[in-house]
Amino acid sequence: MNNRQNVRLPPEVNRALFVRNLPFKITPEEMYDIFGKYGAIRQIRVGDANDTKGTAFVIYEDIFDAKTAYEHLQGFNIMGRYLIVLYYQPNKVTKKMNLARKEEELRELKSRYGIADEDD
Repeated sequence: MNNRQNVRLPPEVNRALFVRNLPFKITPEEMYDIFGKYGAIRQIRVGDANDTKGTAFVIYEDIFDAKTAYEHLQGFNIMGRYLIVLYYQPNKVTKKMNLARKEEELRELKSRYGIADEDD
């Protein structure tokens, strides 16, 4: 009998983890070795651009495996760096991006129709 059915998880818990403070030289293979101990992984994406180095997304097949990894790897020391593990919350990221996009669209409309900002 699977007793996981009746477990209520906090709303922020999901299958996707966002990991920060990774060593820049860590390889995807090393990531799979570390995070794969806690369950089947669907995908790992290690940041390689200047603004995403030291970060990664780790997506598990099962939410309970993600929760276990989150609990065990928070503050885990890898190559002298302590991991920061967060549940990925896409709505926080997309809200910021959507707001910036809306502000840009508003600026374009104002300039197209010759409307000055109040603070001009």
